[in-house]
Amino acid sequence: MQFNSYLLFDGNCEEAFKTYEKIFGGKIEAMLTHEGTPTSCQVPPEWQKKILHARITIGNAVLMASDAPPGRFSKPQGFSVNIGLTDIKEAERIFGALSEGAAVTMPLGETFWAFRFGMLTDRFGIPWMVNVERAGVQAA
Repeated sequence: MQFNSYLLFDGNCEEAFKTYEKIFGGKIEAMLTHEGTPTSCQVPPEWQKKILHARITIGNAVLMASDAPPGRFSKPQGFSVNIGLTDIKEAERIFGALSEGAAVTMPLGETFWAFRFGMLTDRFGIPWMVNVERAGVQAA
């Protein structure tokens, strides 16, 4: 079984995914707009170029997303996308890149369970956790 996060954006999915591609070194495999699809008649003309479905692979992980239909976007809450890393320098780089224009709720630092852990909501409204766990320590 594999779990993949599916994120919803308020019209800025394409920009977010191009940013994530750079930050994470991933590859965008799909970036499908409403234009030319059966859904094109269900959205207003200014929404034709918005993202119906996007998919990015980052190593062996997959992240998917779309722009929420007009009037249906809700601010993400009740979850964070966790990035588990083993390299402190890479965690610092990623957290720094995600922090641009973000609301940092917990600066990246050492904790009792992690060499580095931090939380933020990026400029696209997506909540993230960056985590470099200590071997053999599991957070409750």
